[in-house]
Amino acid sequence: MNASRAEVCVVACAEAFRGDGEILAAGVGGAVTVLAARLARLTFEPDLITTDGTCLLTGDVPPLGADPEVIEGWLPFRDHLWLVLHGRRHVMLGASQIDRHGNTNISCIGDWARPTSQLLGVRGAPGNTVCNPTSYWIPRHSTRVFVPKVDMVSGVGHDRAGSLRHHELRHHKLRHHELRRVVTNLCVLDFDGGLMRLVSVHPGVSVADVAGNTGFPLIVPDQVPETRLPTTEELHIIRDILDPGDLREREVRA
Repeated sequence: MNASRAEVCVVACAEAFRGDGEILAAGVGGAVTVLAARLARLTFEPDLITTDGTCLLTGDVPPLGADPEVIEGWLPFRDHLWLVLHGRRHVMLGASQIDRHGNTNISCIGDWARPTSQLLGVRGAPGNTVCNPTSYWIPRHSTRVFVPKVDMVSGVGHDRAGSLRHHELRHHKLRHHELRRVVTNLCVLDFDGGLMRLVSVHPGVSVADVAGNTGFPLIVPDQVPETRLPTTEELHIIRDILDPGDLREREVRA
């Protein structure tokens, strides 16, 4: 069974949750992130906690857009915040801009006082990135997104987290700061010494393709493998159980 680029991306995002155990897996960067969390739970991370996207803990793992048939519990906002503040949540976010340290921007493009484009605002990005393991899903890898310096910091990167650790926050709020993975339509990245590193390229993508679409130098190992393909079981789960409507394909451009 041949896997599409979108299916490779779903599995690559799911791999970010490997080893998390009993922790809330929150995919909020689009259909691919939700599929990734649910795929991980149905395969190699059965203890992951998943929700219906609002306040219900799902006992089963429903298809995208469907209501869960089995509900394990209720997660009101105050309890959700407790999980956030205590590092019991791994969130996979989107980003309009990201730099080599992992600082991200979802607020505005251009000068903050007079932006050329107004986006979402910082929303929960500061708290998420300071208090929780955080990964990112970028469906269109380009120099417009991977920039030398973000126009405004919404999500905290390694350089800013490092400077904060020298002040009063070092003993509590930053103990769960961890930028784990950045998955794009071209590749998988992580961080080495606080700087973005290329982990793998998706089938059909070259290291030069990634470098040419990134607006800053990446750490590139001598050998860069291909991102692994989905197994037959994973393809069955993605296509027939989780996303029979093929929403993943609308989100990913090869």
